[in-house]
Amino acid sequence: MHQISLSIGSIGSNGLLLAEQEIITQMRIVSWNCNGALRKKRHLLDELRADILVVQECENPEHTQDADYKQWAGSHLWAGDNKNKGLGVFAKSGMRLEALDLDTGGLQLFLPCMVNGIMFLAVWTKEAGSPTFKYIGQLYKWLQLHKAQLAQQRAIVIGDLNSNACWDVWDRWWNHSDVVKELADIGLHSLYHAQTGLDQGSEAQPTFFLHRKLEKPYHIDYAFLSEMLKNSAQLSIGATELWIEHSDHLPLIVDIAPTQKTKPFN
Repeated sequence: MHQISLSIGSIGSNGLLLAEQEIITQMRIVSWNCNGALRKKRHLLDELRADILVVQECENPEHTQDADYKQWAGSHLWAGDNKNKGLGVFAKSGMRLEALDLDTGGLQLFLPCMVNGIMFLAVWTKEAGSPTFKYIGQLYKWLQLHKAQLAQQRAIVIGDLNSNACWDVWDRWWNHSDVVKELADIGLHSLYHAQTGLDQGSEAQPTFFLHRKLEKPYHIDYAFLSEMLKNSAQLSIGATELWIEHSDHLPLIVDIAPTQKTKPFN
């Protein structure tokens, strides 16, 4: 049984304004596998000025002895079976963050929630003790349980999938490419691939360096957005030279309805 902690903040006016015709307003979402010890690295994320942070391998704010980290966490959700290394979603003051009571079936690790009217699934796929359905297989099985919940006009799946199409196996039906198709069937598409026009498995920009070695780059972090959100969004990836000393992953930065386009990749 995974421990889940919850701290909910106030309702604000930014995010999605729900009216007769729904208007998408600006929102910045950042996903970063911090490689542990977020309490010592949170200042790096503060500089990105995100509205929503999705952080893999972070400590549970409810069980920390670091009072500053607990205060910083504010409105948040957290899941994991190790208080020092789980999956967290952190909301800026004024954002509405609501946990969704969806049975994970013991799959690791997923945090389904609503963020200002957006159906949101934060992800950190793990081996989860499964000899067969490890990593991307965990997300495949989660989708078999709850795919219908993501089939909405405003939906996001974001995080560290620990997966790439280059590792597909010919006789396996839960490959990375199978999960991409499952998501496409409900209208969710990778923002990176939509933006670059590249195929899955042909990414030019890594998000992860094995053992922090520059000669071992991989693209394993993703943001899948529904059409409505994707059409108004831009994705960028943190600069390697700025982040590699802090983690083996680079942050994904998703700007919904940005005021101006920026250089997306380093």
